Amino acid sequence: MNSTESLNAQDLQAEVSRLQEEVQMRDRLVQQLSQELFRLVKGNANFTPNPEVSEQHHAQMQLLRQQLEEVEQQVEFYQEQISQRDTQLVEERQAVRELTDRARMLEQVVQELPEIYRQKFAERLSPVKERVEMLQKENRKLHAELQSVSYRLAMRSRKSTGQLDLPSFKPSNGNASLPSFGGA
Repeated sequence: MNSTESLNAQDLQAEVSRLQEEVQMRDRLVQQLSQELFRLVKGNANFTPNPEVSEQHHAQMQLLRQQLEEVEQQVEFYQEQISQRDTQLVEERQAVRELTDRARMLEQVVQELPEIYRQKFAERLSPVKERVEMLQKENRKLHAELQSVSYRLAMRSRKSTGQLDLPSFKPSNGNASLPSFGGA
């Protein structure tokens, strides 16, 4: 609730209180007039009201009744407005609570996001690491086998010829060329 609504609600409440006091005061006046009239009529049995005075009292009573009805209508109107504003205030407070709760939840989610991303990344990276380790192990094994095969092949070549297996060069007709190693 902002200060304008608070001020309006206070003003309305003050106006309702003022109007209620005015209604009570008029009720007392009507009561007093009724008692005075009753006392006069009862005290003076021969009293015949003067038609002019009676008309004047009747007109005043009618005017007071109209004013009372108007005040009651104003009171009802202001009470309805206060009720509507109270309902609106309750709804707005509920909305503020819901939005505050949602903001807290979102803030918590935002704070947890880095850890969630780390976990997800670690989960995705784990199979990759395992695969890399397996490939490295297989690569070392194959490299060891290759060295072993190369060594045995070299040993066999030495034993069979008694000398190293070196590439041979063909005599050329003056043009020197370098040997080819299979396109390497």
